[in-house]
Amino acid sequence: MRVKRRHLEVFHALMEAGSVSRAAERLNLTQPAVSLALSAFEKELGFPLFHRTKGYFAPTGEAQALHAETEVGLLALTRIERRAAEISSGRVGSISIASNGAVAINLLPWLIADFQKYYPEIYVDLKIRSSRQIAMFASGRQVDIGLIDAPVPVAGLDTTIFKLPCVCVFQEGDPLGKEAVIRPEMLAGRSIIAITGDHTVDKEVDSLAAEAGVRIERRVSCSYFAIARNLVRAGAGIALIDAINGTRKLDDGTDWRPFEPRIHFELALITPSGQPMEAAASTFYTALVKYLSACAEFAEPGDLGELFNTDGER
Repeated sequence: MRVKRRHLEVFHALMEAGSVSRAAERLNLTQPAVSLALSAFEKELGFPLFHRTKGYFAPTGEAQALHAETEVGLLALTRIERRAAEISSGRVGSISIASNGAVAINLLPWLIADFQKYYPEIYVDLKIRSSRQIAMFASGRQVDIGLIDAPVPVAGLDTTIFKLPCVCVFQEGDPLGKEAVIRPEMLAGRSIIAITGDHTVDKEVDSLAAEAGVRIERRVSCSYFAIARNLVRAGAGIALIDAINGTRKLDDGTDWRPFEPRIHFELALITPSGQPMEAAASTFYTALVKYLSACAEFAEPGDLGELFNTDGER
């Protein structure tokens, strides 16, 4: 069997886009070129990947089974090409990081930017995926560092769990800002933004509110803590979110206070088991551990850039 990279790219684009026309646009190819590549791939495999009837185009069960492996394979090819380019150009290394939305929006962009002030020659790739996909990538050694929700769904990983306290986020000027600590009884009648998918944080908030005899309302839900903060900024309600997203100083018109009894969000920092990290990835990993440890202790992490400043000079 001879499977070409173009075959994998076309198949992956078709699975992601859902149609030949959209896949062609994504790959900057003509529709006939996409159809020909798909037919060639199916011929090599010996089985069809899509049902084709008039007005109907959908993946077969075999295509669904092959899709996850295809993405992993393309990532591996990309890493090989990038490593070859680094060796050819004399660049000293790269870091591949994968995260879900929990810390990808309000932490990693700043951490990466400050890292590059000290290590401008290092190439950094940040991928946003689901926790399960990230765990699979790390297990398959397709990424150096992963950040996912605990518990970790895949074996064969080195894992550090951080229990991050949650805080109450509200608009500046809200009466909650007069309080030093927010307690369940203070949430009475307030609309609290939920996290989609029956999140453990929401379950704990609901349980504490019930124990306090307090009725809370939920009118809006979203997938990420960072989006919940943006919804607070827009006036959609208040939110109980992790300290990373809740306490970041973004000058966005929101404020926060600690919440008690303490509610924690568990974040897992994962790396491929038994695989020594290169120097660049190890430096970034160490800084990330320091930052998350400070957040877990509800301490002020300080200037992100200082995490990479080994000589005390900015």
